[in-house]
Amino acid sequence: MPLYPLYALLFADHGLSDAAISALFALWSVTTLVLEVPSGAWADVTSRRRMLAASGTLAAAAFALWVLVPGTWVFAVGFVLWGVGTALGSGTLEALTYDALAGWDATDRYATLMGRARSGYLASTLVATALAAPLVEVGGYVLPGLVGAAAALVAGLLALTLPEEERTPTARTTSRDALAEWWTTLRDGLADVSRTALLRRAVLVTALLTGLMAFDEYLPLLAADRGASPATTALALVGVGVAETLCVALAGRVARARGPVLGALLGLASVTVGAGALLPLGPGFAAIALGWGVLQMLLVVVETRVQDEVTGDARATVTSVAGLGSEGVALGVLAVVGTGSVWVGLPALVAALAAPLLGVGVLLARS
Repeated sequence: MPLYPLYALLFADHGLSDAAISALFALWSVTTLVLEVPSGAWADVTSRRRMLAASGTLAAAAFALWVLVPGTWVFAVGFVLWGVGTALGSGTLEALTYDALAGWDATDRYATLMGRARSGYLASTLVATALAAPLVEVGGYVLPGLVGAAAALVAGLLALTLPEEERTPTARTTSRDALAEWWTTLRDGLADVSRTALLRRAVLVTALLTGLMAFDEYLPLLAADRGASPATTALALVGVGVAETLCVALAGRVARARGPVLGALLGLASVTVGAGALLPLGPGFAAIALGWGVLQMLLVVVETRVQDEVTGDARATVTSVAGLGSEGVALGVLAVVGTGSVWVGLPALVAALAAPLLGVGVLLARS
């Protein structure tokens, strides 16, 4: 999505303050939060491929609206559409992949496969970020926005080609309608999380790590605060994308590391990102890139632990519980930036938001 490093700047260019932009991000998170677990349960009773296709379509509609008819209310509508699409896709791909591997007795390959998949995603994001600079120079915000919308549509179509085993209704649900089946699956998934200690801890760590990393939305504004132009901002984020891509590809190698090792890596990454937010543009984004790459790698590892601990049929539902928690934490992050930006500069806020990740590192070390 070439618009990713630029859309916060698009909002700012149309007169929105940091607080107003934070409110838009919060709208996105609230929409996703409300639909997160219900959509996860739906993914456990219907076609996950179709849900992924719908997710891509809604995201494409959001990006196209932003650049074709920009305005505060259109930005808000776009975030609602994107939030719905995010909820539909959250946990769906992970569940589809893990169940497919389980059918081939190859779940030990999950971390490696998802690491490579996310690395590929980040590599494509890197290409899109690199393209953002020339695209915005040629066609303003419209061109990168439409290119991103087209990419989201293509991703939705590709999702329809993924392997998916048919889930045969059990005797418990064959006499019930789709709503009753959905409710049963939702209840079972929530019960799995509440009664299994290992799964509960894995879900908690995943939710906290993902949610606290929500301040990446402000990295473009952080670059702009250092005097970077839109084109330079896009190039600064290329470095972050390179580090993410390389680190995430190594997720399979550290997937079975013990808690203290993972906790130490998380602590070092947090300090690096926090320090980078306070440094000048060049060294600052170099530090952020290194720390952020390690954080993304660890995210794949903790998400793998969640999948390993799920024993029932409500895999997407359980994964969405972690997504629900992460959205709740992300809302707190957005609230801190939205209110804190009135008194404190963005670099100091980003540095401060990296500090709670140290606590997650301690939790991860003990798990």
